[in-house]
Amino acid sequence: MTRVSDAVRIGILGDFNPDFRSHHATTDSLQHAARKLKIEVESEWIPTPSLSTPDVEKKLESFDGLWASPGSPYKSFDGMLKGIEFARRRDWPFLGTCGGFQYTLIEFARNVLHIADADSAENNSGSKNIVIYPVACAVPNRKGDAPKLSGAVPEIRLRPGSYLQSFYGKDKETATEEFFCNFEVNPEFEWIAMEAGFPIVARGAQGEIRAIESPTHRFFLATLFQPQLSSTEKKPHPVVLAFVQAANDWGKKKLDDSVLE
Repeated sequence: MTRVSDAVRIGILGDFNPDFRSHHATTDSLQHAARKLKIEVESEWIPTPSLSTPDVEKKLESFDGLWASPGSPYKSFDGMLKGIEFARRRDWPFLGTCGGFQYTLIEFARNVLHIADADSAENNSGSKNIVIYPVACAVPNRKGDAPKLSGAVPEIRLRPGSYLQSFYGKDKETATEEFFCNFEVNPEFEWIAMEAGFPIVARGAQGEIRAIESPTHRFFLATLFQPQLSSTEKKPHPVVLAFVQAANDWGKKKLDDSVLE
């Protein structure tokens, strides 16, 4: 399906909750990027149960980019995985943040490496292959009783030469980003990202995985941190900017290809 207007269409995979700051920040950050790039962006939340319907691929094809949102556990575990699988398999511009990052690793494990019971500890499934587990090193002075990465966390180390580093600037070695999550990658399963062809491109102070990307896809990036939380009107986040630009480029290519047919 081709673009039907000049607007860049972004599908947000997730179950919108008006009480979640991160959900409002996701849609706002897209508009920050749109105004910076001087383009029009239309975003639509796609509830995870709808991602398990037979016609889901046709629906997802109508978007120029897909963003797997925060907000796990999702209403449909399988639906979120199907949305991520579509982006990976069909090479659609993709960004996953927080819960979206976590489920991206689970999707790799299940559908690329065939670990059928790969799961998150959040789901209490009893699986022996818990790819995502509770955060091991929470941020000091966090609110609430549960261990949580919350607030601005300094010194995320960027891998030199990665696409992610290029978004911040080629000389940038570290970044400060915002987190709000209870779960992260179990280090015993970090090999999954590399085996699936998605190298680790950012790590925390203790070596924890903070971002992965694909060197072969049009745009495929997943981060445990939430770039949308620090995006502003005057200073759009560079990761969101890069994602929207990739979606715009893909939308134009789809349109050009349809004209040639």
